[in-house]
Amino acid sequence: MPMWVAIHALSCIPGAAGAQGMGCIGFPAHPVIELTRRCNLSCIHCHAQSGSAERPDLTTREIFTLLDQLARVEEFRMVAFTGGEPLLCPDLFEILEYAKNLGFSTTLTSNGTMITRDVAHRLADAGVAIVAISLDATDASTHDKIRGTPGAHDLALKGIEAVKEAGITLQINVTIASYNENQIMALIKEAEKLGAAILIMYQMVPVGRGSDIADQSLGIEANKKFSESIAEGQASVGVVIEPVAGPQYWAHLLHRAGIRSGLLLKILEYIYHGCSAGRGFIYIKSDGEVLACPFIPLSCGNVRDTPCDQIYHESSLFQTLKNRNLLLGYCGQCQYRNLCGGCRGRAYAMNQDICAEDPACFLRGTTS
Repeated sequence: MPMWVAIHALSCIPGAAGAQGMGCIGFPAHPVIELTRRCNLSCIHCHAQSGSAERPDLTTREIFTLLDQLARVEEFRMVAFTGGEPLLCPDLFEILEYAKNLGFSTTLTSNGTMITRDVAHRLADAGVAIVAISLDATDASTHDKIRGTPGAHDLALKGIEAVKEAGITLQINVTIASYNENQIMALIKEAEKLGAAILIMYQMVPVGRGSDIADQSLGIEANKKFSESIAEGQASVGVVIEPVAGPQYWAHLLHRAGIRSGLLLKILEYIYHGCSAGRGFIYIKSDGEVLACPFIPLSCGNVRDTPCDQIYHESSLFQTLKNRNLLLGYCGQCQYRNLCGGCRGRAYAMNQDICAEDPACFLRGTTS
């Protein structure tokens, strides 16, 4: 555990910009802005249902105003830009420069297919600290099938090389479902081989297009294997592995180490935050709708109507998510509820209740 913390501190400083702790989607306090729903791919699990936008994206001026509002939130030291495919946003580089001038560290999430050497160097010049590129399989056929586009895998690899050449910290994002769960260990080794500093491993949550393949999401035993595989892989690689929609990972590590109560657990609750939904994390859709998590399709308001910092501080949904004493079922009884909290996105997708127990939790009955 101490070695992992040291590695994390060294690898994630460029993007975290001083933020401390770890949640289910990286360090806990940061906003994510979906710049556009437009995308050049058609991924089968896309929570954003990316494609041609049905509602108008925020204008560049509206995004500038949004960034001004986010800058008023003291704990927000960085901002992540995503999509859709953010490189399809016509004023992307102006937006990156504006965020940098506000003092934000910036990261960019991309499918990688549009990142040429020139684009990568422009991103570096714009001050982007981390570029995250999606890679859902080690073989082209599986990746391309998931991404809905032949040749996507080879283009992503070219994008990865361009990012490294430009001197930007590389992050690889993977979405795991039953169709590629047999590649978890291979993908960990691949991320290490490719020189990634961070590997984000998402579990597919059945929202957006993912709702059409809900039967492919990981169940209890697969979730347990997911956590065990990440722990095993982390012991042999330098790349920092961060699970998303699998907050049981942190509780699993502590339970395995015999840390189940007492002062040490209380201290570690300040480091490991589990589910980050509404607890420092905020997701702004391309049309201005504000979500507590991309996997919870419940609007907390729209930045076109209410300043984003006001939504963040006053939303009733955010207040509910911050109070883990409101959790129901096993999640409400678990001694790790403050350190884990269960995946609120999966709980809502399966039960239509934001406070319901996580249906894929494998710790129930073992943590007493």
